[in-house]
Amino acid sequence: MSVTLEAESTLTDRYQTTVPETVRRALRLGKRDKIHYTIRTSGEVVLTRVDAAEADDPVLGQFLDFLARDIASHPERLQAIDVAFVQRLQSLTGGIEVDLDTPLSADDE
Repeated sequence: MSVTLEAESTLTDRYQTTVPETVRRALRLGKRDKIHYTIRTSGEVVLTRVDAAEADDPVLGQFLDFLARDIASHPERLQAIDVAFVQRLQSLTGGIEVDLDTPLSADDE
């Protein structure tokens, strides 16, 4: 007889949730791991772990881990972004529309 585990979590105002510990253990999820949702026509949602081979660039992951460790180790180094810098960035990028769902061309990959 198979054992069924159940867990629930609550959505925040920003539609975020914490993956319950029982689910994290069952899927062997760690920090920064990716999860995949399969939505069936019945409305059932299946949650699976994305294999490392399918995950993002490992170099980027290592860089982001480095940043997270550095920020945790040296929070005094964090600085607010200068308003003039933000305005300069907006002047350089204003009016540029980007569709993040559009696939990259072969030249852009």
